[in-house]
Amino acid sequence: MKVLFVFGTRPEGIKMAPIIKEIQKRNKFECYTCVTGQHREMLDQVLEIFDIEPDYDLNIFKKGQSLTDVTTKTLEGLENILDELKPDILLVQGDTTTVFAAALAAFYKKIKIGHVEAGLRSGNLYSPYPEEANRKLTGVISHYHFAPTESNRQNLIEEGYDEKNIFITGNTVIDALKYSVREDFVFDDEILNDLDYNKDVVLLTAHRRENWGKPMEDIFKAIRRVVLERENLEIVFPRHLNPIVRDAAEKYFADLDRVHLIEPLSYLPFSNLMARVKFVVTDSGGVQEEAPALGKPVLVLRNETERMEGVEAKTAKLVGTKEQDVYESIVSLLDDKDLYDEMAKAVNPYGDGHAAEKIVDVLEEMIWF
Repeated sequence: MKVLFVFGTRPEGIKMAPIIKEIQKRNKFECYTCVTGQHREMLDQVLEIFDIEPDYDLNIFKKGQSLTDVTTKTLEGLENILDELKPDILLVQGDTTTVFAAALAAFYKKIKIGHVEAGLRSGNLYSPYPEEANRKLTGVISHYHFAPTESNRQNLIEEGYDEKNIFITGNTVIDALKYSVREDFVFDDEILNDLDYNKDVVLLTAHRRENWGKPMEDIFKAIRRVVLERENLEIVFPRHLNPIVRDAAEKYFADLDRVHLIEPLSYLPFSNLMARVKFVVTDSGGVQEEAPALGKPVLVLRNETERMEGVEAKTAKLVGTKEQDVYESIVSLLDDKDLYDEMAKAVNPYGDGHAAEKIVDVLEEMIWF
């Protein structure tokens, strides 16, 4: 069986890597990888960490790229590759614009599509944007749906997908952590080595498109208030490369010594930082899955989440973006030990670290049909 993996961003790379590694162990597959480069620098870091050498690189990234740019360049770039390679199945992961465009390119060539991390739904087509639409559109043209959880499977069944093509696997992001977190890890950035993690060190990530503008300003105002009130609190904020995010961070945090504005971290240091902090405040999707696997509570800076399993399991709390709500949620988690312990000790609903094996087992079974 000839399998083509297509991915374009750091989160996709992290979650695809364990599947690529697992499939390379087995002799029944020809494995090929194609990266679009929707994210460039951050994706390259992941490829290096997991020692993945792409067979094809579309290198589409350009500064200020639009969603239309990503979609059209991916479609055009994949056309010749699919004609030349003729894979039996194309695997995509998640909900980026690369995912939808790659699946569409395969659909146009009548190539089977496997969707890893299928069935996530927020219920709002414009939040997260464009991810909710991307994953729903990808699902429509996919043949096989690898759902991390039972509730993801139920979402797909409710939308009319055939149960026999839906497989509950857990999330490969948990598999990936096994490659990365170490007690003796040393950071390249001395700021991170020098922090006293016995104090209240909190990791902040914020980058989502729907939070640009007033929502992000309100989030940062709330965090600024807490920092000014709490002498024992340190915030580490690896700033996304997007200038909108960076400018807002400078505006609210540049004068605060205990808010550490650092450059984006590659996967290894980010995972090890997450393992050491007290808790995480984030609008990221993947972090909602990773942090609970490390026993870290998550405050989610969004009004909806497609990862309700974490909220229901009480590993995560949906706090929105309003200044007072964000402020009160952070203060509560700092002050209420019972609340903190309940969230930190809750069972991670996203799997046991063997998702990649389960996905490749399904692919092996397909060979005989």
